[in-house]
Amino acid sequence: QLQASGGGLVQAGGSLRLSCAASGRTLSSYNMGWFRQAPGKERAFVAAIRWSGGSRYYADSVKGRFTISREYGKNTVYLQMNSLKPEDTAVYYCAADRERSPDMKAPTSYEDWGQGTLVTVSS
Repeated sequence: QLQASGGGLVQAGGSLRLSCAASGRTLSSYNMGWFRQAPGKERAFVAAIRWSGGSRYYADSVKGRFTISREYGKNTVYLQMNSLKPEDTAVYYCAADRERSPDMKAPTSYEDWGQGTLVTVSS
């Protein structure tokens, strides 16, 4: 079970840190990703980190503003979001890829999903 948390209401230019924790299993061998879904839009890739932590990937729209990281000791993956914009408003989901698929940007590569946490950025 993946549990995403840390969402909330923030003004444009502000920051939030999302967390994704797992209960009952370790995430250390999984590729992990963050996706978001805005109202009326499809779920979109945000960021991903390889199981080893050696490679990270970002959507063009968040490069330079968001950082994905993982803390093995806490079995948690984070998404640090800085310089937030109103267009970042969405429900954010964390996801786990047990098979370590090569395409880490595709939602179909991930088998397990958290429940989502809402991020609202006001202008």
